[in-house]
Amino acid sequence: MTMTETERMLAGQGLTTAHILYRMPDSRAILQSFTWQDYDTAPAFPRLRAFLDFWRRELDGPLHSVTYAHRQLIAPGEWRAVNGEFVLH
Repeated sequence: MTMTETERMLAGQGLTTAHILYRMPDSRAILQSFTWQDYDTAPAFPRLRAFLDFWRRELDGPLHSVTYAHRQLIAPGEWRAVNGEFVLH
């Protein structure tokens, strides 16, 4: 069963965005851009590494560079349990 986005954030994963520059297979002088985004765990980034391994193994365009940004959307201090609720009407 897959986890929801909220469950991933509560498990410590954060939103990771990678900007990938790669060379065209038939013209090595031309660089193309690709943006990848998924929830991943810092500092190991297993999902990003798996994607880059897939790229190297299966795609013809060799990688030029990868720049990434990572942000944990829910930090441990920002999440708290609610003990009650207000009912209107």
